[in-house]
Amino acid sequence: MPQSQGVDPGPQTQRPWPGPPVSLAPSQQPPQTSGAVTEPVRIEQEAPVDERSRQWLETVVPSESVLGLELESTINTEFARVEDEVDARVTRDVRVDGRVAIPAGTRVLGSVTVVELGGPVRTRAKLGFRFHTLLFADKSRVSIVTDTVYRVGESPGNQSSAKIGGAAIGGAIIGAILGGGKGAAIGSGVGAVGGAAAAMRGDRLPVVVPAGTTLSVRTQASFSLNVEK
Repeated sequence: MPQSQGVDPGPQTQRPWPGPPVSLAPSQQPPQTSGAVTEPVRIEQEAPVDERSRQWLETVVPSESVLGLELESTINTEFARVEDEVDARVTRDVRVDGRVAIPAGTRVLGSVTVVELGGPVRTRAKLGFRFHTLLFADKSRVSIVTDTVYRVGESPGNQSSAKIGGAAIGGAIIGAILGGGKGAAIGSGVGAVGGAAAAMRGDRLPVVVPAGTTLSVRTQASFSLNVEK
């Protein structure tokens, strides 16, 4: 029997009739399977450290322990006030029983305890500060007590005497030029007083401890902290 026009001789081919076969774009092609089941790719991620799984050991840092420090702030008796903050960092590990109790780089907080401006003639300026807190990298804090660090300025006596003496000599020369011996005596007195006044106006020598200064301090009392096993 002759086939009727318009009837697809291959019913399994799904395409319009009549006309040539329609080619699908590569993005529209059905996925090719070989019969095997493909498992999704698994990306392994490193599990975060469980803080509860870490083991800690309570360690006692004895008194008289020495902390090597480096100042991170400058202290000047001309500007410092009692209770101003002093900032430093530990320069070397502090070990207890073979374990690092205070690692290098730990921040150390302190405060100014003494500020004496001193005088222009004899009195020396004086500065004192001590440390009271360890601040670790995990933001935990431990209270400590250290010896007070004192710094005393140079005596301004020699410099003031030189200035006073120089002013007196200058006054004597001027007095001699103006009025002979009598003028010289007056000039010397005026010169000396003027030199002393100049020294008293503000030639005191401050104590300056710049940032970057290294120093060692001792703890006055023992303290405990947790060290990882």
